[in-house]
Amino acid sequence: MKIKSSRLDAIRLILSTQEIGSQEELLNELAKEGFNITQATLSRDLHQLRVVKTVGLQGRYRYVLTRPHQHRHEAAQSDVRPLIQPQEANGYLSIKFSGNIAVIHTKPSYASTLAYHIDNYDFPEIIGTIAGDDTVMLIIAEEVSRGAVLRALRSIIPNI
Repeated sequence: MKIKSSRLDAIRLILSTQEIGSQEELLNELAKEGFNITQATLSRDLHQLRVVKTVGLQGRYRYVLTRPHQHRHEAAQSDVRPLIQPQEANGYLSIKFSGNIAVIHTKPSYASTLAYHIDNYDFPEIIGTIAGDDTVMLIIAEEVSRGAVLRALRSIIPNI
């Protein structure tokens, strides 16, 4: 069996050149490259590489490499902008505020991807997110207005 760093490089190459939607698909591609590993090993590798599952432009789930060498803001801009065109691609339906909390409602299965992009955009107005299937809860920083939050989010959710 090949060494771990070679395996991680192979995962990076596969994910950057193909749309892989499941660990089974990725295991098959790795086997073609001579890496016969278990699903548990693959899960650990994906965690180490900070790979996330997101919804692509065709609405199909796929694994995406995050880019730890980039500033979070730069990575979010390069990864998110294609996903938010056209207007409906982000699944956004509505937003409501209560104190320093905002709740975004999305179409089913869009919330976790939207929360991922909000977190990785590194908005100073937003401390963090919690996502379900169709709901994202935002924790807003102290003394930040609702208008400031909406202006910030508009850069990745144009239809907000």
